[in-house]
Amino acid sequence: MTIKIAGAPCCWGVDDPKNPYLPPWELVLEEASQAGYKGIELGPYGYIPMNIKKVKEELAKRDLTIIAGTIFDNLVDEENVGNLLHQVDDICSLITQLPQVQGQHFKTPYLVIIDWGHDERDYRAGHSDKAERLSEERWAGMMKNIRTLSQYARDKYGVRPVIHPHAGGYIEFEDEITKLMEDIPYETAGLCLDTGHLYYSKMDPYLWIKDCADRLDYVHFKDINLEIYKEVMNEKIRFFDACKKGVMCPIGQGIIDYSSIHALLKEIDYHGYITIEQERDPRNYSTSLRDVKQSVDYLTSVGY
Repeated sequence: MTIKIAGAPCCWGVDDPKNPYLPPWELVLEEASQAGYKGIELGPYGYIPMNIKKVKEELAKRDLTIIAGTIFDNLVDEENVGNLLHQVDDICSLITQLPQVQGQHFKTPYLVIIDWGHDERDYRAGHSDKAERLSEERWAGMMKNIRTLSQYARDKYGVRPVIHPHAGGYIEFEDEITKLMEDIPYETAGLCLDTGHLYYSKMDPYLWIKDCADRLDYVHFKDINLEIYKEVMNEKIRFFDACKKGVMCPIGQGIIDYSSIHALLKEIDYHGYITIEQERDPRNYSTSLRDVKQSVDYLTSVGY
């Protein structure tokens, strides 16, 4: 088992590239480097500019590499596919000009694919019993769209796509993740499981990592403040509004057992990156470096 700890801009509150309170992307790279990272994700499309010369320069200054780009958008509606393919072109054109890292199932950078942008599901994040499901027809349409994006990234750019179940999207709960794995073969796309999203949506991260070991290409690590989690579960609240309240906390300070997960990753012989995430209000990014360092130090202390 070889695990490399990486980071993501969401630790600085970067989830919506149009949010007026986002920190400069250069600052995020600088603090990621100060935290000891060697790898970081691009973050949401439109945050780090699609300027290969500038991005290469800023990464080189800090001895960083990009390990993933992300599609974080509506995967359901067919009329959005043109926009999604444009994003794939931009992201993959950039990341394939950056250093490729071996040592996991597939070389990185990955293309992380996440469904997002549906109010009716966002307000039901974490509540499987209350969240409406897609009709069979609309689910089949989303699967077709995911296959289109995945095959395009793979065949045109040689980039490995990984699908990320996400609280507040239409791929969130146990029945949806199970059906996703039935409908999307592993040769088309792998899985990126996120411990925080699994727990938020009332699934056991340990069991899901164990049961999906043969489909697992990439892992995101989060931790959850149990007191705040119980509070937001009793509210009708958007996922990122719950994050603004502090439901995500530094790793080691929440409810998720990372010592057991470390033993499990060793058991399944996981190789490659795990990426620390802690979504927050970007107006609070002044504490991001402190929190990221705490997460890194904790994971190192338990063997990562």
